[in-house]
Amino acid sequence: MRHARATAPVRLDFAGGWTDVPPFSSKEGGAVVTAALALTAEAEVLPGGVGLKLVAEDLGETLDLDGPDGLGAARGLALHRAALRLSRPDGPLTLRTHCGAPAGSGLGSSGALDVALVAALAAARGERPDVRAVADAACRLEAAEAGIPGGRQDQFTAAFGGFLLLRFCDPGADVTRLRIAPSFASELARRVVLCYAGASRFSGATIARVMAAYERGDAGVVGALRRLRDLAAEMAAALAQEDLEGIGALMGENWRQQQALDPGMRTAEMARLEAGLLAAGALGGKAAGSGAGGCMFFIAGDDVAAARRAAVAAGARLLPVVWAVEGVRTW
Repeated sequence: MRHARATAPVRLDFAGGWTDVPPFSSKEGGAVVTAALALTAEAEVLPGGVGLKLVAEDLGETLDLDGPDGLGAARGLALHRAALRLSRPDGPLTLRTHCGAPAGSGLGSSGALDVALVAALAAARGERPDVRAVADAACRLEAAEAGIPGGRQDQFTAAFGGFLLLRFCDPGADVTRLRIAPSFASELARRVVLCYAGASRFSGATIARVMAAYERGDAGVVGALRRLRDLAAEMAAALAQEDLEGIGALMGENWRQQQALDPGMRTAEMARLEAGLLAAGALGGKAAGSGAGGCMFFIAGDDVAAARRAAVAAGARLLPVVWAVEGVRTW
């Protein structure tokens, strides 16, 4: 193996999240509109040393193993261990990672890390898989190898970058790039107020509850998931039309439908943040990712500064919004 590095961006999900999660995505097909953010997950492979050393710099975690045989029995750094089990390194190495997004942000950082790990380890073996192969392998890494339930939008956005309409009908996936004029992309970035309100309390148990309700035919959950899927197509059209008011309204409806899936989706902190931003003239907003904490993002009205002040007054930490045109990068 040789020295290699890879980076992959996190994402904002404008509409359709949850519909990429099985069994809904396999039975009815899901759709998500996402945009890649220039907050990246990074993975680096450093051959040499003794055994396998796994380092997650942003988490302050390190794991030392004698070799590949210890990957299954060890605890901690599940994605790192899953990536190495899939790649089966033929010698000692250090696998170092770092993510620029806060922990539990709901920005898809684990999916971005999946992509960076797959790409860096492939490059270390002298391989250059295409972007779709990286996305597919990253999905397998998290869902199958690490056993973490969830959808596939995070890995696909991290791999492809840009603004995307993603359609999932498991095992298939279609990727459509949304053509956004640079001037509107800049204005959209200026208007988006991205607020981190603390790590998400979301867990795999929430996915299990929602999808169990779907499978038993709960009318509220089934209807919400189907409406979330339809909102993705409407959001893609609103972005193409450069309709900021429409984008804000669709985000607001997406958030209401998302809350219909499970009563724990909106925390008290998120409710305060939402009330403050709407009072400051925001056109609409939603949770980034699954909900139950993490980030929310809003489309500000004409007075962007007032919206940003309201977010800070509600106790949120503001994060930068810079679109990532490129997806995964390897060198």
